[in-house]
Amino acid sequence: MRHVLRLATGAAVAAFNAAEGEFLCRIGEAGKKRTRLTVERQLRAPEPEPDLWFLFAPLKRARLDWLIEKATELGAGAFRPVWTARTEPQRLNEDRLRALAVAASEQSERLSVPEIHLALPFDRVLASWPAGRRMVLCDESGAGPPIANALAGFLPEAPAALFVGPEGGFTDWELDALGKLPIVTRVGLGPRVLRAETAALAALAVFQAIAGDWRRRRVR
Repeated sequence: MRHVLRLATGAAVAAFNAAEGEFLCRIGEAGKKRTRLTVERQLRAPEPEPDLWFLFAPLKRARLDWLIEKATELGAGAFRPVWTARTEPQRLNEDRLRALAVAASEQSERLSVPEIHLALPFDRVLASWPAGRRMVLCDESGAGPPIANALAGFLPEAPAALFVGPEGGFTDWELDALGKLPIVTRVGLGPRVLRAETAALAALAVFQAIAGDWRRRRVR
């Protein structure tokens, strides 16, 4: 606020969190090490958001940054990187990804910031999967029905997750392991081969339109 926006004492800013909503505030103190805000009034009450995890195989930095930003705008509730057999090995900077999620939340005016989880191996993700959360598996093999048809039976706002694999696709063993879980719904994303980040955003958009919060009007 001080160094980029050049805001001084008395300037109006909006502060928000998922539990209490958004508030109009004024800068009451702007020091070198801290800034104090004075709350004036509530602008928006808390809004329910889909309990939606997004699972993905880590991508190269530029594409991953773009994916985190856009998936945050689309309403992903948590990012859970998964090391699959064909994931390219690389180091993830969780702090940078969290900063991208914060900036995208501010830009899109959502009240929550998605959680950024540490990357886990594929088998550990399956072993610790909560029984009440359904997983929508984006299956490039063509074994699943069209995503819109598959999501028609989902309960709106129920805990769910989307899982998009790596550029090289899931292995047969991974698809078999996922197919044995009763919580998994395999879906197709049309007749074309999509890049991982394209598939992710396409699946998120369809999910939000059918079973997520795109069915509600924007309130401001």
